[in-house]
Amino acid sequence: MSTLPQPRRIPRQSRSRALVEAILEATARVLSERGYAGTNTNLVAERAGVSVGSVYQYFPHKDSLVTALHERHAQHMHAAMVSALADSQPLDLRGKLAAIVHAWLAAHLVDPELHRVLEQEFPFFDAPQAQNPTDHSIQSRIRQLLEDHRHELVPPDLDLATWMALRTMEALIHAAVIPPGAPHPPAQIEHAMVDMLCSYLCGAPQQMRKGT
Repeated sequence: MSTLPQPRRIPRQSRSRALVEAILEATARVLSERGYAGTNTNLVAERAGVSVGSVYQYFPHKDSLVTALHERHAQHMHAAMVSALADSQPLDLRGKLAAIVHAWLAAHLVDPELHRVLEQEFPFFDAPQAQNPTDHSIQSRIRQLLEDHRHELVPPDLDLATWMALRTMEALIHAAVIPPGAPHPPAQIEHAMVDMLCSYLCGAPQQMRKGT
């Protein structure tokens, strides 16, 4: 795989981190409105209220901005997961999965068009999980969640179960949110996703097994 376009430098101080966040937020807005072809560093700088030199100080071109948006999204999903799990104590596995699904779906619904651009037009700017510390941390946290609730699980292979759960959530959330989206209300999609995950991880509910 070719090397992904990277920032020129990493912000270390709070002021520089705030500048980079403003640049990335402006990039997200311009991408959502104009798509990749209509996005350039001059527009991003104008929207962020900074000089184009400030953009180039951290990002050499718009491809590096798109890569950074993918990473920022992963960081947001990690933070949402951590917060959801912290707020859901103590709950069984279903309750914790429901908290994660709710948090991730809500985060994606904030800007569906941006997710369409990132996931459908430029998924190749998203680093593979093995090369992305944030994605790896998300996987490790879900793997630990399943380990903590092993007594509730049906699948014996927790590594496979972790992969299945993450890929299921990712695929269904993107399908539900990215335009044209799902032909059902978000709350209904959310509940059905949790049912699907729990059916795989914990087995069908007793009434379903009996066909009642």
